[in-house]
Amino acid sequence: MSAWFRMLRVVVGLELAQRVRSVAWYVLLGIVAVVVGGIVVILFVSLSGWQQDIGGAIFSTTIFLVMLVTSLVTPALSGGAINGDRDAGVLASTQVTQVTSMQLVLGKVLAAWIASLGFLAVCVPFMIGSALLGGLRLEAVALSIPILVLEIGVVSAIGVGLSGVIRKPILSTVVSYLVVATLSVGTLIGFGVGAVAATEEQQWPDIAWEYDEDAAGVTERCIETGTTYPQTVQRYDRVWLFLAANPYVIVADAIPPSFDQYGYPDDLFGQIAFGVRQAQIPQEPTTCADFSSSWEPDADQGREVFESTVPSWFAGLALHLALAAAAVWGAVATTRTPARTLAPGSRIA
Repeated sequence: MSAWFRMLRVVVGLELAQRVRSVAWYVLLGIVAVVVGGIVVILFVSLSGWQQDIGGAIFSTTIFLVMLVTSLVTPALSGGAINGDRDAGVLASTQVTQVTSMQLVLGKVLAAWIASLGFLAVCVPFMIGSALLGGLRLEAVALSIPILVLEIGVVSAIGVGLSGVIRKPILSTVVSYLVVATLSVGTLIGFGVGAVAATEEQQWPDIAWEYDEDAAGVTERCIETGTTYPQTVQRYDRVWLFLAANPYVIVADAIPPSFDQYGYPDDLFGQIAFGVRQAQIPQEPTTCADFSSSWEPDADQGREVFESTVPSWFAGLALHLALAAAAVWGAVATTRTPARTLAPGSRIA
């Protein structure tokens, strides 16, 4: 191992030693295990009566719960990593050693990342249990867990990066939470507001129904009268890119869907991805051709939606990685010594 990586390992080890000695970290792990376990038990009892293969539902729920927990806890673990040491006067003792600013920042990012992965580790028994219940697809496991690990690393990097760029620990933690909230909740709000604004008036054909009654019963027939009327529709296809940056959508959209006998996704991952894919399809006027004379399920309907739209998870993940890289670069630039300029009232150490 080169000297550069040995020094990086020292920084990671020191950071983890501080966190492992903290009783609060173990308390948080216990609380997460109890909360997630309780939700999994409730879900198992609720679904066992009407669904045979419930392993996929429990596994996808556990993945999203871990993502929710880490998005709430990781900014607190990483949001004061650098400026907190600066306020405590211990950052200078590190900066006068052979540790470079890059090693310092990356070491803190890796430590926060590893500490946050502990919340995923305590949920592994629930994931194993979901596999034993049946209905869990291998591709769902192989893709969702690595993306979840990357997303946890992104939040850790953003928190540590902002703690280096922003001088006040409280402010950097709050901004870290705001960034995470923007990616998870803000994208949904942006999509909803954009959908309200992105409206369009279309001319829809006027449809009438004729009913004939005979010995065989009552039959109905759809007839277009030849006239049209204005109809205001929501153009979700113009604002769906907001959803591409949502971390939950990224995980769901990355997993190939599995369809039931009615042609619709049969797990939570596929259902979320199906909703996002449907938002890409512009709404067209309803004609008589849209009303089928038969109500038999169309097993290809869900597949047609996925085949006629484009995946977006890689674009959202690339955006998250770019934000994390920018935050880390900013922290490296502000912690580099000797510093050429300093903000008024601030100090390098």
